[in-house]
Formats: sequence, C-alpha cells, structure tokens
Amino acid sequence: MSANGWFQIGLFVAAVFLLTKPLGVFMVRVFEREKTFLDFILRPIERLIYRLAGVDEKREMRWTEYGVAMLVFSGVSMLLLYLMERVQLWLPLNPQKFTNLESYLAWNTAASFTTNTNWQAYTPETTMSYLTQMAGLAYHNFTSAAVGIALAIALIRGISRRESKTIGNFWVDMTRCLLWVLLPACLLIAMIFVSQGVVQNLKPYATAQLVEPQTITGTGADGKPTSKVVTQQIIATGPVASQEAIKMFGTNGGGFFNANSAHPFENPTPFSNFLQMILIFAIPAGLTFTLGRMTHSPRHGWAVWAAMLSLFLVGVSTAYWAEARGNPLLAGVDQQASATQSGGNMEGKEVRFGITNSALFATVTTDASCGAINGWHDSFTPLGGLVPLTNILLGEVVFGGVGSGLYGMLVFVILAVFLAGLMVGRTPEYLGKKIEAYDVKMAALAILIFPLTVLLFSAVSSVSAFGTSSISNPGPHGLSQIFYAFTSATGNNGSAFAGINANTQWFNASTGISTLLGRFFAVIPILAIAGNLARKKTVPQSAGTFPVTTPLFSMLLVSTVLIIGALTFFPVLSLGPILEHLLMLAGRSF
Repeated sequence: MSANGWFQIGLFVAAVFLLTKPLGVFMVRVFEREKTFLDFILRPIERLIYRLAGVDEKREMRWTEYGVAMLVFSGVSMLLLYLMERVQLWLPLNPQKFTNLESYLAWNTAASFTTNTNWQAYTPETTMSYLTQMAGLAYHNFTSAAVGIALAIALIRGISRRESKTIGNFWVDMTRCLLWVLLPACLLIAMIFVSQGVVQNLKPYATAQLVEPQTITGTGADGKPTSKVVTQQIIATGPVASQEAIKMFGTNGGGFFNANSAHPFENPTPFSNFLQMILIFAIPAGLTFTLGRMTHSPRHGWAVWAAMLSLFLVGVSTAYWAEARGNPLLAGVDQQASATQSGGNMEGKEVRFGITNSALFATVTTDASCGAINGWHDSFTPLGGLVPLTNILLGEVVFGGVGSGLYGMLVFVILAVFLAGLMVGRTPEYLGKKIEAYDVKMAALAILIFPLTVLLFSAVSSVSAFGTSSISNPGPHGLSQIFYAFTSATGNNGSAFAGINANTQWFNASTGISTLLGRFFAVIPILAIAGNLARKKTVPQSAGTFPVTTPLFSMLLVSTVLIIGALTFFPVLSLGPILEHLLMLAGRSF
C-alpha cells in the first residue's frame, strides 16, 4: 500500500460526495415535475410519447397497478430481446455474420439484461451483432436502469405521502428517467469516452498482418497433433463508446468486449478508468439526497449516505490491503504467513491500472450492482476476492445499483428502525410513519428471496456433476466460483469468478432464473411496503422516537446490514474464501 494509492481512493470519495447533492436535486425536480433546464427540449417529446402510447400522465397508480405495469413491460421487453438473439443472423448490421444464439444462452442473456444483471456467459465480440448490441442489449441497459430508478422513487413517495392510495405512474416515471436523466448524460459521456480513445463505429472488424507469424500447436479430434500458422489477427471494433456510457451510468456492467473495462478499446486511459468508477456511484449516491429532499429530511438522506460510505471504506481498505500484501506462497523467501509477495498480487490485473485501481474498481462495481471489471476477480487473493463476493451478499446496498441500491437499503432501514423500537419497548416509527407487522413481514420477505435462491442453486451445483464439471479449481476456490456465480446472478451484479464455465445448459437456465427471482420477487414486497406506507397518517415525534438523522442511526443501519449478511452466509464463506486463505497461509495451493 502507498500514499499515492490512498490519495486515489480519497479523490474518488471526494468526487462522489461532490456529485451527490447536485444530481440528487436534479432528480427531485425531474420526478416531482418541477421545472428543469431541459424542459424546453424534452417536454414536447414527452407529450408526444404519451399521446402515441395512450398514457394519461396525470393519472396515478396504486402499488399493485404500478407493479403489474413494471412486470408487463419487463416481460415483453425480455421476449423481444430473446427473439432478436434467435434470428440475428438474418437481421441487418451484422457485418461479421454472427450466427443465431442457442436457446439456453439466448434465454439467459435476455433474462440477464432485462434485470440489469448483464451476466455474460458468452464472448460478446464473437457472438453479438451490432444490431443486437445496440437495439437489444443497450436498449435494456437504459430501460432496466430506468425501471430500477422508478421503483426507488415510488418507494420514496410511499414514505413521504400521507393517506394516499397511489405512489405515482410507472410509465411517467420511466419516461422521465429516460429523457431527463439517462439519455442526455449518456450522450455527453459517450463523447467524452470517444475523446479518450474508446472506439465508436459500425465498420466490419479490422484485419492486421502479423509482423511475426505464429505457429499454434494442439491435438485434433483423432488425438493426433495439429499445427497451424497464423499470419493475421482480427481486431474487433464497433459501437463501443455509446454502450460504455450507459453500461457504467446505469450500473449495468455488460461490456462490448469479453475483457470488459480491462480492454483498451473500452477503457483506454487513467481518466476513463476514474470516470467509469464515478459513473457507477453517481446515481445511487444522488438518490440518497433525493430521499432526504422528498421526505423533507435532508439529514436522513445524508445519514443513509454515511452508512453506505462506511461499508464501502471497510471493503476497499480490505481489498487494497489483501492485494498489496500478495500471496505468501510467491514471496520468494520462507513460507511463513508473515512473508509478503514483492510488489503485491498482479495476477489478472492490467498493468495500466495496478493494484490500487483494480481493488478500488472491484469494490465499487460490486458495491453497486454493476459487474463491470478492469481485472479478473478470480485471480484476487482469497481475502481480496472475499470483498467483492461479500459486497454482493450484503444485498448490494453500499450505494448499490441505480434505484435498487436505495430501495434495498430502505428495507434494511425499516428493519433497523423496527429493532430500535424493540429495544425501547414501543411501536417503531420511521419519518412519522408507524412501522407495523405488515411492513416488517414484507421487508423480511424481500430479504429472504436472495439467500434462498443463492444457497439452493449453489447447493445443487456443488454436489452435482453438471455443476462441478464447470469449475476450474478444486477445493474451496471451486466452491467460491459456484457460489459467486449464483450470488452475482441473484444479486443482479453480473461479475464472476471467471474460472467457471457458465455457458452450459444448467448454468444458463439456473442463473437466468436466479436473475429474475433476485429482481422481481424482491421488488413486489418492496412496492407493497410503499403502498402501505403511503396510506398511513403521520404521527408527531416524541421523546421515545428513534431519530434517523444521527450517527447512531447510521451505526445501527450498518450493524443491521452486517449482522443479517453474516448470519446468513458466514458458513459458506468459511468453507470458501476464508478456508482458502487459511490453507494459503499453511502453504497449501490448488
């Protein structure tokens, strides 16, 4: 670890802090229908969309209707993407003549991108046509992000409104999010990326003549040795910058290239790397201020922000320390646990970014439900890899995904307030609303969906040949590869311990189901909470009211998140990365 490394982490935190309020204020104006500087351009477009779609922008919805609209929109969008993938060979903008996707892979990808997961069990630059990338995948990058933000705004309305039967209009919230928040920002961001060297074109892939021909040897199907001389290299290009912008700003994470943000065409400079990390946290951080402003309690919004920041700092410090310390088995001295690897662990990392930016990027992308990577998480040290895995296991509420991070954290807020009420022996209150049995049951249901899905699929995969045959490492790291896959899918993250071969019928089917359960089965009880809170009266604060604007509240919120995560997942973590770390210190490798 170095002073320069800590300075870079501190600079990142400062940039996120400076963006939080202005972006949060802007989103309040957008969703509260207040005047913005973009209205003169976008209001006519918005009215035209409503007229063509038959939407009454003044009509609001109950939580059940809001949820049905969200599910229908997502279901139809997912079906259209699946069909596009299955017939892409015969569609335009396919200069490389990529074939149609196999049914299981098409299903997995459609489910993944619909849920903002962007799990990629394929190599993008050799699988997806330009049309599929732009009209299919990038379209879902926008809409899945807009859906998440709309759901967060609906929950905030439920908290802030009094004796109301409605929580907004899904079609209006999503449209305004797309027009005012995502599209203008991504247009500007894409141009900045192009200025840094990110590729943006629709040309066929380039062909380069090798200066030194390479001979590739192998074994044929008949078992005999084979030899092939390669004189050319195909260099993939395409509409990368436009997809990169929403990939990061919408916390989607699915890259145009298999190497994702480690690829120089996606992430060419230190500035583009820094900007990508800022974009991941921008909207989630801004939504905490939106929460405070819309509920008329700005200090509460900052208290939630502080809780998220605390968890982030613990994670990034641990990852940075573990990767800078390296692997004692490679120390080059004696095999004692105190020995350190010279220069730290650089396996699987881009030398352009080094240990600091790799550890920071891995922490940021898994704190949010992004899943973009600039280094291979599978190559991290056991404790370094434990950090991104744990970030997802905590529900990705450490700023989290666009919208999903906030509404996930608010579920923990409700549980924290409930626990505080139990401590003082009175009915808990949250911003003037009494938290009753129904609210706690729905919060518990929203939280339980995640561990049930992850642990069930991980258990089946760990004891079945169709699961264990995909891992690249035996022992505890192999278990971590399987566990990370279902954690990432259910948590709608999309990153992986990429030593696992996930492009099989079992993993394509099961991770696809996991993404849908993790997204939609969790948001239904959250919308139920929003509807129930909106109907309630507010009660005046008293001496027994637990304040939700203080450092004590932030500490209780952090403790609630950690306790629930530790109690649920500590046993499997003990058998995976923790055991792997202890064996590494004992001189064992796999």
